[in-house]
Amino acid sequence: MQWNKVGEPKLFRLFGRFSIIVLVGFTTLSAQQSFKDFKKSQSGSFKSYKDERDNAFNNYLKQEWEAYKAYKSEPLYEKPKPLDIEAAKPQEIKPVGPKVVIKIREELQKEPVPVIVPKEPEIVVRIEEKKPKDITFDFFGTKLALDIPVGIKNANYYPQSQVGVVNFFSSAANSDYEPLLLEINRISQKMNLNDWGLYLLVSKISNMTYANQENSNLLSWFIFNKLGYAVKIGLEGKHIVLLHHSKKTIYSTPNYEFDNKKYYVIANYAKGSPGRIFSYKQDYPGSTRELDLSLKTLPNLEIDIKSKNLNFSYSGKEYGVEFSYNKNLIDFMASYPQADYETFFNAPVDDITYRDLAKSLKRHIDGKKASEAMNFVLNFVQKSFKYEQDNEQFGREKVMFAQETLYFDKSDCEDRAVLFSYLIKELFGVSVLGVKYSDHMATAVYVPIEGDEVMVKSKKFVIADPTYINATIGMSMPKYKSIKPQSYIVVREN
Repeated sequence: MQWNKVGEPKLFRLFGRFSIIVLVGFTTLSAQQSFKDFKKSQSGSFKSYKDERDNAFNNYLKQEWEAYKAYKSEPLYEKPKPLDIEAAKPQEIKPVGPKVVIKIREELQKEPVPVIVPKEPEIVVRIEEKKPKDITFDFFGTKLALDIPVGIKNANYYPQSQVGVVNFFSSAANSDYEPLLLEINRISQKMNLNDWGLYLLVSKISNMTYANQENSNLLSWFIFNKLGYAVKIGLEGKHIVLLHHSKKTIYSTPNYEFDNKKYYVIANYAKGSPGRIFSYKQDYPGSTRELDLSLKTLPNLEIDIKSKNLNFSYSGKEYGVEFSYNKNLIDFMASYPQADYETFFNAPVDDITYRDLAKSLKRHIDGKKASEAMNFVLNFVQKSFKYEQDNEQFGREKVMFAQETLYFDKSDCEDRAVLFSYLIKELFGVSVLGVKYSDHMATAVYVPIEGDEVMVKSKKFVIADPTYINATIGMSMPKYKSIKPQSYIVVREN
């Protein structure tokens, strides 16, 4: 055996070198095999996705996210609305125009007839108990129950970082989510939900599925993407921020811009901004629908009938207008964020409520000249409610639907403008506009009555102010007589 200079056996050195070579070779082979196993497992995972878009989007989510700053939505008014409005001196109405006969659609004239189901003999049948649904909840009077797929129930935002987002998405995308989407679509169609109703439904489902708000936001994001909506999420530290795209402004709501498209944090409506977030540019493939807050038709909600009587005076006489309303519909409307004015001016009133209003007003205005009848309705809106700013009543700016204005005892200028424009359009078939100033809202009607007017598309519209008590059609508040309105809101004709 040969020895080296320090007495180390040469064979031992050779053995040592050989063992290192073998060890390195074994480690390399092991690493290669582990990588192959990793690729195989990942490949299997991707193949298990039911939607081929999920593989690409999953990989995209793993890329480095960018920082985005929050933008504050513009306010509805440049200046605060007046705290008090001085009443006008009562005026005599000049009777002009044809005599009015209010027509109520035939289907609305009939009182709803209660359905009486004859009792059948009691038959005792033993039925096997069905497995209870995973979540049950009340949705504006409707009891809903849904099953949540195991993969979604097990999905978790962990770790609380971008990696956790990817993990949640992978679990949800691998789940049996299609029956849940079908059920959401079925409920939405049956209840005639608009995008806002769908937003509330998905939010409720997500909140009922998880106690954790971050997981809830991620589930809403996943569902909306699968339903075809342009919805993103962002990270504010460890918190998930849910972002909905809307082409129209949602006021008092922080938003972020992605390639000149605005995404709104609806959960922060009338609240503070989340601040800077980290997010991604690309939408989920094929999901481009914006959140449309317009309310063209009303949702089909369970009926919870209440009644109300509005009292007011006109020309020295006392009048009362009684109507019924669905409290569930009021609750639905009360949840609305601050959408554009067109949404509120063009929303319908419940048939039950309109039928009662039309019948009651018809008794007082049928046979009167058009100018007298319209001024009676104007006076009804002016005097049936106490004037109060939204900030005083709700602690924030809130435009009300005509249905809500009838329900609440207090209202301000735009609320009355919305109600008056609806009644004028429905009762008389007259064109009407919302007239917006920097701190006030009135209306203008397309009628041949003398008075203050505005020109819109070569047509003369006469001012009618539902907040200026005792004012007749054609009278502006003195403050606004010489001021050009900022904008006009078009009220669609039937």
